[in-house]
Amino acid sequence: MTTAVKPRRRNNRRLLSTIIRYFVLIAVGIVMIYPLLWMVSSTFKNNNEIFSGVHLIPREPTLNGYRDAMKSYGGDIDLWKSMFNTYKIVLPKVLFTVISVTLTAYGFGRFRFKGHAFLFSILMSTLFLPQVVLNVPQFLMFTRLGWVDSPWYIPLILPTLFATETYFVFMLIQFMRSIPRELDEASRIDGCNSLQTLTKVIVPMLSPAMVSVALFQFMWSSNDFMGPLLYVNTPARYPATIYVKLSMDADTGFEWNRVLAVSLISIIPSLVVFFMAQSKFVDGISAGALKG
Repeated sequence: MTTAVKPRRRNNRRLLSTIIRYFVLIAVGIVMIYPLLWMVSSTFKNNNEIFSGVHLIPREPTLNGYRDAMKSYGGDIDLWKSMFNTYKIVLPKVLFTVISVTLTAYGFGRFRFKGHAFLFSILMSTLFLPQVVLNVPQFLMFTRLGWVDSPWYIPLILPTLFATETYFVFMLIQFMRSIPRELDEASRIDGCNSLQTLTKVIVPMLSPAMVSVALFQFMWSSNDFMGPLLYVNTPARYPATIYVKLSMDADTGFEWNRVLAVSLISIIPSLVVFFMAQSKFVDGISAGALKG
């Protein structure tokens, strides 16, 4: 009798523990996703209803927010053109960032050269340097070079060719340490040079971390407001982050359903890209064990 009761109690405790875990996870998930659900529902409400409560279902649904979102609020710029401008900046930044940080991480992670420790220390120290400290000297430099308000967004894109995102370099170096050096030696025996070893051996195994780098850069660049504010002066070249600000008319008062509709439409590509690459993103940030 006693031997039969113990497994039953153990199973009951396990079941209770599972129920509690799922309850906590569902509760936390609801808390985290509620602001996004409220944002979506508020695009169908008018101002009075938006501020009358926190309910999700609109009492008097309206599409005025989306109709007004399609209008032009910046002269030569509209929502679709601003989104096109955004990805004229974002896509090159993602590509150049992935290439430059991979090459830099490969150099620091796989080679020992004179001054390696010193240069790596300098690189890591830039992690503690706030971007706000660099804004003034960078702006003065790009102004003297004549790159401010460039139609090719040079001040925003060109720095990514030089592995300026130190966090990504550090993340790839950490991930690279889980890749055995014996694979490098085997590739050299097969006749590969250093660049071929990188492209044929290291990069395929580094792909989860590289996807994480691409996703982080995609989201950060899509949400960047200060960079375009400093370096883009022509309204027709404004990205979506600036356009969202333009859609707020302080003189006549905000139509918040329009502002929220513009914001929602502008973040949809980021959400789609994130969920499409979610599995590799999780692998990359965990930087787990070697995958063969």
